[in-house]
Amino acid sequence: MLSLPAPAKLNLFLHITGRRDDGYHDLQTCFQLLDYGDQLEFKLENEPAIKLESNLNTIAAEDNLITKAATLLQQHSHTKSGASIKLNKILPLGAGLGGGSSDAATTLVALNKLWNCGLSTDELASVGLKLGADVPVFIRGHSGWAEGVGEKLTVMALPKRWYLVISPDCEVSTKQIFCHQQLTRNSSTITIPAFPFSGTKNDCEAVAVKLYPEIGAALNWLNDYAPARMTGTGSSIFASFNTRAAAEQVLAALPSELKGLIAEGINKSPLLKALENE
Repeated sequence: MLSLPAPAKLNLFLHITGRRDDGYHDLQTCFQLLDYGDQLEFKLENEPAIKLESNLNTIAAEDNLITKAATLLQQHSHTKSGASIKLNKILPLGAGLGGGSSDAATTLVALNKLWNCGLSTDELASVGLKLGADVPVFIRGHSGWAEGVGEKLTVMALPKRWYLVISPDCEVSTKQIFCHQQLTRNSSTITIPAFPFSGTKNDCEAVAVKLYPEIGAALNWLNDYAPARMTGTGSSIFASFNTRAAAEQVLAALPSELKGLIAEGINKSPLLKALENE
């Protein structure tokens, strides 16, 4: 049996630089992993069935990315084994924190080990990309600069920061954001050294605020305390602080209708650290 974390991420910025012929978008972003996320347990089964138990009741087991990841790895590796999986879901849905992608990545990494598939990190990342553009970054397990659809990752050592993450009560549709006619799709490309937060933005933010006013209200509130930004396609927003105490001071003033958490930005995923201890 394996018990492994599925950490959250922030997009410190998100520039969309073009639209591809396959309908996906070329982008530039910086993934910041957090020491906060979901937890999964995996048990090896001799029968090929994939059984998922979860505290998340809004998504059927067969539609969950965890089940899809396990099934995809079965097909790719031709294993005859199965697994019982238990998910303790903490991260909100449609929040831009990468919860579903991280769950899928942890599933691939865990079952690659339990099933003795022997796939390399690169091979696992290639399998994961079929499930979503963010899955490879969680498989590789390092914060970093990403391009392409998000799968081309350059590992970066980001400075130590504490993040206050606020999640308005709305679930954003990534497809709706990327299909919106008013979405910016022609941001100029930048280089890694030209990455300061003040010189970047999230190209999805304007459309998300238009469609989900709750996000705009949360941004306005947090901007009174520190520069705030939406992560991914939303709905969560964040601000960074030098110390946990500074972040806690703002969290204490959070309006009751908003949910907030404090997490430390980390450069190496707790998933990799947990595997090293197995």
